[in-house]
Amino acid sequence: MKKSVYAGLVAALLCGCGHADDHDHAAEAAQPDAHEHAEGEIVFTQQQAAAAGLRTETVKAAPFAEVMKAAGRIEAPVGGETTVAATAAGLVSFAAKVRAEGSEVGRGATVAHISARDLPDGDPVERLRVAYVTAREAYERGQQLAAERIVSQAQLEALRADYESARLAYEAQAGNHGAAGIAVKAPAGGYVKQLLVGQGEYVAVGQPLLVLTTTRRLQLRVDVPQRYVGQLAALRTARFLTPYDDRIYALDSLGGRLVSRGRATGGSPYVPVTFEFDNRGSLVPGTAVEVWLLGAERQGVVSVPRTALTEEQGLYYVYIKEGKDVYRKQEVTPGASDGSRTAILHGLHGGEQVVVAGVYQVKLAALSGVVPEGHSHEH
Repeated sequence: MKKSVYAGLVAALLCGCGHADDHDHAAEAAQPDAHEHAEGEIVFTQQQAAAAGLRTETVKAAPFAEVMKAAGRIEAPVGGETTVAATAAGLVSFAAKVRAEGSEVGRGATVAHISARDLPDGDPVERLRVAYVTAREAYERGQQLAAERIVSQAQLEALRADYESARLAYEAQAGNHGAAGIAVKAPAGGYVKQLLVGQGEYVAVGQPLLVLTTTRRLQLRVDVPQRYVGQLAALRTARFLTPYDDRIYALDSLGGRLVSRGRATGGSPYVPVTFEFDNRGSLVPGTAVEVWLLGAERQGVVSVPRTALTEEQGLYYVYIKEGKDVYRKQEVTPGASDGSRTAILHGLHGGEQVVVAGVYQVKLAALSGVVPEGHSHEH
């Protein structure tokens, strides 16, 4: 009897131990990643990184130019512009390729048509044709009468002068006349800088229609604040940001060169500095731009691309890759920017792998764990 009771107790204990062990394994299965990642780590898988177009760059100290921030304007060089004027009176219709400023125009290309067909005075070319035919017939009759000594030589010369004048006026317009009206052609190739009249507007003979920039070189005029005057001697090149495509252009890649540095302010709070560079077709004279002037280089500066930085309530951060699928948010203190890169004063030491593309998606993953596939708001 005692042996039976003892066996039962042993069986009960073994059964209880088995359930406890099963409970521990179940708890572990329910929380498989409870200790896999430390606090502050961001899990971003390789699949998510590929969908976000994520790229990293290894931070390292390198030369970084002194930067002067200023405002500037793209201009056409003096003498590099041509004004195209109306050759007849009537309603103007611009060619489709010149209706947008910045469009390229070839030499001799038709930039507009002028028509007076629906105006009360009628088609001016038709009036010139009638005047020409009338003057020609009068001159031919005068020749016959002069042979019969009915018309004097002086009268014949007057008839000839009237005829030649009417002929020249008609032929000057007839060659450019068509169904759409009188064609106005560009006297030189270039780019449309400014349209001076509107589509369908009435214009008089000789009225300016548009301005062409005829040179392939443009100028960047920069108004430099006086506080930077002492640094102008070391000025080398510049970068600028256009408002219409949010793109940063480096003068070094556009064949740019420094043309002049202002020596005096002339009572202005700014000193003018001028660069010259190649016009690649997408830059419009007259555009106001944001400029970074680059001076002497400093050695051993840690910097990151501007796309790597994010801002939250006045503080700046980058995201550092620390493992295969692990990232970390790092606060940094930014310094000067040259338009493309920003110097980092504190927070990075070199050797870190900083996210430079796909930053927005990593930030969302840190905030909510939701990653929008194939979607980016980076600039």
